[in-house]
Amino acid sequence: MKSLLSVICIFTSYFHLGSTGTSGGLQPPHVEHNSAYSKTSSANPPSHHVPQNAPCFVSDIFAMLREALGTDGDLRNNSLAQFAVCGVSDIPSDSLFLELAKETSRDQTHGPDVLHPTGVLMSAEEETGVLTLTFDLPQSPLPLLNPVLLLAFEHPLRGPNMDVTFTSQLLDPNTQTVCISAETQYIPLTGKASEGNVHQKWKISAETKSPDMKQTLKEILIGEESGSNISMYPLLLFSRGTETRSPASHGSFLCELRRFLADVLPRPDSPPISLDSLHSLPPLTIGPSSSESLLAGLMNSSAPTVFSFSGGPSMFQVHRGELALPPALLEELSQRLEQMATHTMEAMKEEEGADRATRSLDRLHSLCVFPKAEPAAGERQYRAFLLLKALQTVARSYEVQRALRATRADHDRPPRSNVCSLRSLTVSLERYLVGPNTAAINNCHGACAFPMLNGNNHAVLLNSHIEGGNVGERAPCCVPVAYEGLEVVDLNEHGTYLTIKPDMVAKECGCR
Repeated sequence: MKSLLSVICIFTSYFHLGSTGTSGGLQPPHVEHNSAYSKTSSANPPSHHVPQNAPCFVSDIFAMLREALGTDGDLRNNSLAQFAVCGVSDIPSDSLFLELAKETSRDQTHGPDVLHPTGVLMSAEEETGVLTLTFDLPQSPLPLLNPVLLLAFEHPLRGPNMDVTFTSQLLDPNTQTVCISAETQYIPLTGKASEGNVHQKWKISAETKSPDMKQTLKEILIGEESGSNISMYPLLLFSRGTETRSPASHGSFLCELRRFLADVLPRPDSPPISLDSLHSLPPLTIGPSSSESLLAGLMNSSAPTVFSFSGGPSMFQVHRGELALPPALLEELSQRLEQMATHTMEAMKEEEGADRATRSLDRLHSLCVFPKAEPAAGERQYRAFLLLKALQTVARSYEVQRALRATRADHDRPPRSNVCSLRSLTVSLERYLVGPNTAAINNCHGACAFPMLNGNNHAVLLNSHIEGGNVGERAPCCVPVAYEGLEVVDLNEHGTYLTIKPDMVAKECGCR
């Protein structure tokens, strides 16, 4: 008798991006083990872990679909491996997956509609190595136009190359071959369009012809027999046709903002520092009741800003924010945002990956731009304020990076003497931030010998005393003597709050 290993994973119920405005957050599913089909009833069921970036998991997929298309409307060569495409010739011009990617690219503020399977049955036939995946779909009143079953992974697979064939009566064509490689993170399978009720159960077989790869495929799609995680997330993407879409949500905006900041700001390898370990001033509320002087001061502040979710990843979907700016301040916000967006666009042209960052900034800007014929809604004012603060931080970072490049490129300049001076230093911040995940705090380096930089009377006298032969005393040290605070915008279930972390960024050095 053929031996089967089966695992049942219960996934989240129906979720519709366009109507709910969420960004595709995944909730931890209930996991059961079907011992009737297992090789040994004592085997531990694989666990299904929620990705660290769960609030933006689906939103990130839509962003990848947009980035996958080149200017000619075809998939970029560097995206083929990411989506397990064997070659450009394997994608017909009328491919449903390609059409879905084009629709996602055209609609910059939304993505396709999404169905999450309510249950997934995965079984492996150990004698032949054929895997069977059965997806239970919830009821949906909408017809499935351009349905694509996407097998998504939290990270690229980083495994060996293999060709995998999927077969099902609900796929179109019935048999589809994909090429999995180390860069693969998404496996799209195009399905048959449904004008009526959605097929409630999709049963698909998967196999590889290489005997050496059968165990690897099983680990990718099902997980090992015990002790490993199933990291594959099945999603059914489909077009809604001409149905009206709801306005984009704060979740969509925050996910896009996080991607943008991750793309344009440096990523040091130092261990992350928790913001909770830093001294803070009392928090200030950012909302419709905020004073005009507070908001005007923040708009004109040069202090760096980070955006934090103290309520955890789930807060991406329920957080709401609004502002009620007076007309004069609203006009100032609009003008400053336009100026900073233009300035940032120009600065990004000199940076690596400028095209992707520019497209991301375009999408962010489209979610913030104020209508000309009517007053801007409170949500748009709020997004515009957050984007302005983010762009001010990006501009500051670019200025530091340009100064460092200019110093390294100036070969005619004599080597800098070891005099006490301000140097750039960037540290990592905790990972649950929307962004940035870094802070440029600077530091002071150099000697404090005569003539002393910015030394006070005590340092001058101390240095003279030591030079007179009294070597047992501590010599003057090069230390920060002026600081700037860090602004932390904390978004949680109660609202939006501004916290100042004082004395965070070194601005000036001296000998003390």
